[in-house]
Amino acid sequence: MTILYFTLAAIILYLAADWILRRIETAAGRQLEHRSLVFFVILLTMAVTSFGLIRNLTGQ
Repeated sequence: MTILYFTLAAIILYLAADWILRRIETAAGRQLEHRSLVFFVILLTMAVTSFGLIRNLTGQ
């Protein structure tokens, strides 16, 4: 069941990171120069936080 939680979280985080990046670019009025790096930082930050939370909640 834990694998299902991590997989579902990863899919949601990927979509959320993409949405956040698009909002940042809209606010800036241009496409960011290092778009992939910004996406990676957003995704990594959310993944570390949420995966730690899942681990604590499932007792892993």
